[in-house]
Amino acid sequence: MISWNWVCAGLGLLLLVLQAMLWTGQGSVAEVVALKRQIAAFAGANEELRERNRRLEVEVAELKNGLDSVEEMAREELGLVRQGETFYVLIKR
Repeated sequence: MISWNWVCAGLGLLLLVLQAMLWTGQGSVAEVVALKRQIAAFAGANEELRERNRRLEVEVAELKNGLDSVEEMAREELGLVRQGETFYVLIKR
């Protein structure tokens, strides 16, 4: 017959092994916390990219619909000057 001492020792050893797996093994508490942090970081990056895409969609729609936005971009980025206009360069000091 098995003595209770061996049963208690076996159960204690099983408890130690399970605790070690809980804290250090695959799917451990530390790994789950790290994965939750990664998910939060990716969610923030995704939200920033969604906002950027929304702005770009608005800009594309404006460029498709009217020449005013095209002219504005040409003036700002390429220095477009119409015939009869005077071009001034302002230098900040």
